[in-house]
Amino acid sequence: MNRIVLKSRIGADGVLHLTIPVSAADANREVQVTIDPIGPPPMTQEEWRKFILSTAGSITDPTFVRHDQGQYERRLELP
Repeated sequence: MNRIVLKSRIGADGVLHLTIPVSAADANREVQVTIDPIGPPPMTQEEWRKFILSTAGSITDPTFVRHDQGQYERRLELP
């Protein structure tokens, strides 16, 4: 039996459902299932807010400057 790698998503109910087709020759064999989360866990809104606020003023390079942004294009007014 060869190693099989699948990517699946755990349902909103917290249950992971797997259907894995294998050959008849592999029937009645014991297998091992390992759960490895992909990537970091998602941030809560509060964690994201704290992260964004922590980036304010984080550029410490004294040579960094914001260049002139130019003039805004004048457009026709909407009716």
